[in-house]
Amino acid sequence: MAAIFFGWNRSIPGREHVSAEHFTQFLGYLGSLKAQSTITGFEPVFLRPRGGDLNGFILIHGDVQKLHALVETNEWIEHSMRALHHLDNSGYVFADTGSDVQKRMETWTKAIPPR
Repeated sequence: MAAIFFGWNRSIPGREHVSAEHFTQFLGYLGSLKAQSTITGFEPVFLRPRGGDLNGFILIHGDVQKLHALVETNEWIEHSMRALHHLDNSGYVFADTGSDVQKRMETWTKAIPPR
């Protein structure tokens, strides 16, 4: 199974209200994508204060082809652009989860040079 890891550091100071409003809207958007079977699920995560530049993320699960198509839609691009205006260090990356982790580990292990 594949996923999109959408992460951020924190709200840009003075933009916290915009971040809170957009977060609610984005979760609604993801809920509608799940209802349409575009994604299989999502999980928002807030990390506890510890320093560093990653303080929250949403893991969005789904079929790899559907996820790649999703990030090309106008709605996804608009949400991503909006996030850039109120979140510090926001962005997303594709990720492997579930049984695909084992496949990636096998590929990685084969790539290890011999001693």
